[in-house]
Amino acid sequence: MTPADILLANRLADAAGQAIRPFFRSAFTHESKADASPVTEADRAAESAIRRILDAECPRDGIIGEEFGEKTGTSGRRWVIDPIDGTISFMAGRPIFGTLIALLEDNWPVLGIIDQCINGERWVGAAGYPTTLNGAPVQTRSCRALADAALATSGPQYFTQHDGDHFMELAARTAHKRMLFGGDCYNYALLASGHIDVVVEAGLKLHDFAALIPVVTGAGAGAGGEYRRPAARPLRARIHRTRRPRGILGGASGDGAAKPSPKFPLGVGPRVLFRGAAIPHDGGT
Repeated sequence: MTPADILLANRLADAAGQAIRPFFRSAFTHESKADASPVTEADRAAESAIRRILDAECPRDGIIGEEFGEKTGTSGRRWVIDPIDGTISFMAGRPIFGTLIALLEDNWPVLGIIDQCINGERWVGAAGYPTTLNGAPVQTRSCRALADAALATSGPQYFTQHDGDHFMELAARTAHKRMLFGGDCYNYALLASGHIDVVVEAGLKLHDFAALIPVVTGAGAGAGGEYRRPAARPLRARIHRTRRPRGILGGASGDGAAKPSPKFPLGVGPRVLFRGAAIPHDGGT
């Protein structure tokens, strides 16, 4: 990953935003995919705009997109695209969706963008750099006890009964009267900016969370579950299936870049300082 890649990723986000904005709170066609999730012409227009640029400027790079699948590359690099993460919010006219763009090298995301094109907000995370919001560094906030943590999730309807039981056990130990529902990728952006402390999700696919990793870790957050960089295995993330859910909590170094952290129970005591916990889950056991 080079500074040129960061510039390119920003141009990709610009192109996606230009494709999406004319459809927001306007007339557009939509349909249900095989998994019953909705897709709109704005989703497809945005991904097409991104792919045109990548095909022209990075023809050897692979592409994985939510709407048009995978294009195999030869460079060892892959771009992962979710043109509108939070399509339901987009359809409802709520500006809490986002375009997700990630660059994977050796099966690991080294660059990620969360772009909210209606609000004009763009979070950029890149390996070796602090995460920024519209060019200004951001950092997760300190939270000394789980009981004080603001928890967010896209919605309980995405959890299985098993996952939902664990989620509610965790939620009961947070500041649950401040719990937030809805938001999809926007929750992770708010976590990176220090407005939310914990995000828990279920059933995420690669295009849902690849871009989130550099953004939240570059802001000082940790990622929960069995979440690590494999040598040559697909990227995965899971919640531990224990009576007391566990996660990896991260602190921030002086330059804002994330540092590895030990594995702690999420029910940390007041002596443990952490700056956010992002817990994606791929639906595995």
